[in-house]
Amino acid sequence: VQLVESGGGSVQAGGTLRLSCTSSEYIGDTYCMGWFRQTPGKVREVVASVDTDGSAMYGDSVKGRFTVSRDNSKNTLYLQMNNVNVEDTAKYYCVAIADCSGGTWGDFEALGQGTLVTVSS
Repeated sequence: VQLVESGGGSVQAGGTLRLSCTSSEYIGDTYCMGWFRQTPGKVREVVASVDTDGSAMYGDSVKGRFTVSRDNSKNTLYLQMNNVNVEDTAKYYCVAIADCSGGTWGDFEALGQGTLVTVSS
């Protein structure tokens, strides 16, 4: 499986951005799909994931602002980012996960190259 992210860029604080991740293979009933982010010198932070049944989970720092969704007919994962702030600046990675039931991510089946999001004040 190959994952390709898009939609990153520069945005002002309070603005919106939508990230997309397109898979080379069908993801519908196979993979939990998620986003994590990372900045230099910081640990990886789980942003959100959506399981095959549509159930979603979010990291505490993005709850109420970000929405994760998937369109299985397009093999695409989305992350709608609203009311962004400078702490959201990071490289965002799309990941296909073997299992994410119970809110715990299992092994990564595939990982994208990442897309950079920069939020300015």
